[in-house]
Amino acid sequence: MLGWSQGSWVGIDDWAERMQPDDRDRVVNFCVEQSKAGIDHEADYRALKADGTYVWIRDVVHVVRNSVGDAEALIGFMFDISERKQNEEKLLRLQRELEELSYQDGLTGVANRRLLDSVLESEWASARRAGLPPSFIMLDIDCFKQYNDHYGHLAGDDCLRRVAHILGSSLLRPRDLLARFGGEEFALVLPETDLEAARQVAERCRAAISDAAIAHRASDVSHLVTASMGVATAKPADGGTPASLVEQADRRLYRAKQNGRDRIVGE
Repeated sequence: MLGWSQGSWVGIDDWAERMQPDDRDRVVNFCVEQSKAGIDHEADYRALKADGTYVWIRDVVHVVRNSVGDAEALIGFMFDISERKQNEEKLLRLQRELEELSYQDGLTGVANRRLLDSVLESEWASARRAGLPPSFIMLDIDCFKQYNDHYGHLAGDDCLRRVAHILGSSLLRPRDLLARFGGEEFALVLPETDLEAARQVAERCRAAISDAAIAHRASDVSHLVTASMGVATAKPADGGTPASLVEQADRRLYRAKQNGRDRIVGE
């Protein structure tokens, strides 16, 4: 199977040296320990072939005992499990991709509500320990129903994707999170950010949407796509919950829309 001559297998060193270096210590230590204890065992590792390539094998070792029960020899069987390993690695890759997709909004590609809730909980706990405030921005695309009615739902989907890209490009720190909250609403989680800094982020987002100049002839606010935002900051050490922070931002978003839209309310 490996292509080595029978005479080249003399001792344990020949076996050990024909393992992929990253596997060697783990496998040798385990197998030697089990063998000394007289325990049947098996191990998966990459074995070196005579042509210089590696193949995944499973080593199954049986302990042979003498008449009084002492271990006196080992019988080993090697099985080529390369195809099985390839299938396992493919399955793991697919599982990782599926997990990533479960946290991603299917339309815009940004984080979905599930990931938003998880990150918000985590950042809230971190803020409680560190004493640094998290901020939350709730954003709503103005007159989006009219946009869909005027341009059609496919154009509406494209508008959502464009706005998501604009918002994502406006975030400058790795820990900042953009998520689709639902419908035409987006949310931004800003760890360790006070209210004034959060308002600056919101203004940067509003300006970026304006600069994109996405046509919206059916809007009651402007001939371009605009957004209204509510900004809130909390001190978790003083109590409250992540939900209360979201509710506060949502109330301020409502005020922004009641006051004429295309604006930010942060107090």
